[in-house]
Amino acid sequence: MGRGAAGEGRGGLPSTEAAVVAIREVAGEYGREVTVADDIGTDRVTRRTDAGVFSVTDAGGGLPHDAFVELSGSPEVSVQLYADGDAKFTVDRVVEVHDVPRDSVPAFLRSLYGGLAHVKGRFFPPGCWLVVPLPGDETYKELIPQGALTPWLSSRMR
Repeated sequence: MGRGAAGEGRGGLPSTEAAVVAIREVAGEYGREVTVADDIGTDRVTRRTDAGVFSVTDAGGGLPHDAFVELSGSPEVSVQLYADGDAKFTVDRVVEVHDVPRDSVPAFLRSLYGGLAHVKGRFFPPGCWLVVPLPGDETYKELIPQGALTPWLSSRMR
């Protein structure tokens, strides 16, 4: 699985809010509705790695900010954006893809909605994987729990 640190050399999405704006843009391209729940402040975020213990702000002086984004349509997609610069995708309520850099979130969605993402199966050992290729030879591959193929995942089988 390819993975790079968020913001490292690319500088694309410097904040959670910038990632939410980018998600809304991709959703608009594919006719998806977006629902966003924000958690702002040190007492509300799920993880804080950018700031020391008992500090109010992050190293850059800003308040930490998490967001949970749901996108309508098929596949059902939710994105948990973390204040420390990465994201977790849940596809069709079945497949969880952790540690996606915030800068890669729009490309990940475009791969899902644009038809690049696919399911790869094999007989021995048995299993199916969701494969999400991104530009620059970055690919995410996550095991699909046995018996959890949804209609959308089944339609992407190769």
